[in-house]
Amino acid sequence: MLSTLLAFLGACTLIAASPGPSTVLIIKQSLRSRRSGFLTVLGNETGVFIWGVVAAFGLTALLAASEAAYDVMRIVGAVVLVGFGIQALRQARRTGKAAGGWESEEKSGWAAYRGGLLLNLANPKAAIFAMSFLPQFVPEGAPHLPTMVGLAALWAVYEVGYYGLYVWFVGRMKAVLSRAGVRRRLEQVSGGVLLLLGVRLALES
Repeated sequence: MLSTLLAFLGACTLIAASPGPSTVLIIKQSLRSRRSGFLTVLGNETGVFIWGVVAAFGLTALLAASEAAYDVMRIVGAVVLVGFGIQALRQARRTGKAAGGWESEEKSGWAAYRGGLLLNLANPKAAIFAMSFLPQFVPEGAPHLPTMVGLAALWAVYEVGYYGLYVWFVGRMKAVLSRAGVRRRLEQVSGGVLLLLGVRLALES
């Protein structure tokens, strides 16, 4: 069991280290404040856990088997990504024009949490990946459902710690990143990346 857990945590590290929409959103929100960044992480990992539980009950198999259902989720996910991208680009335009510091632009805690959760739940790839990833680490003879749920919880908690390092690092760089020109450029980059990811998801067949 110990070797299985070590292998599982190693795989979780590789997954978290792979850049994706969630990573971009977490960094983007961390530019506002550590609180916004961390709550975005919690929202994202709530989504990870939900997909893990859904996979444990075998429901994501229905999504994988239904092309229509997958396409609907894919389009919804693309719209969400494009929406976040446009929001970031608008924020970049406002940066430096309006008075006030980081605190005046900080979103509510619920909005940051909801953004992370929505981005994860709107991603059909996250659902399919959970279905294919978690069963590989269920030891032979172990009860399938509780073990899958436990692994999903461990996966989410581990990523909270991993992405928390991103939030901490951005916070440490606040003196540099709070400059209007630097922050505007970072908002532009994150917005452009989210837009491109949304368009790519929409065009996938």
